[in-house]
Amino acid sequence: MAMSFSQAWKPYERGYYAVYREHEINHCPGCGRTQWLIGRMSAECAFCGTALPLREASNRGPAAAPVFWSGSRPSYAELNAA
Repeated sequence: MAMSFSQAWKPYERGYYAVYREHEINHCPGCGRTQWLIGRMSAECAFCGTALPLREASNRGPAAAPVFWSGSRPSYAELNAA
């Protein structure tokens, strides 16, 4: 079921959504401190370990496409023979 923009943008129905915002002071929702360990997709509080998704991580464009193996995989014996 696809949602239109007017249906999707209802923060009062979605509830509070904590994210780490770059270039802002971010207080940890767990302990209230402001020291963070920043990764590619999330930030983790340096004191209590609470993790928040990065707000900018979802705006970087499409994710890389997963690569699936096609065809038959060689057995260990075939790899060892080479």
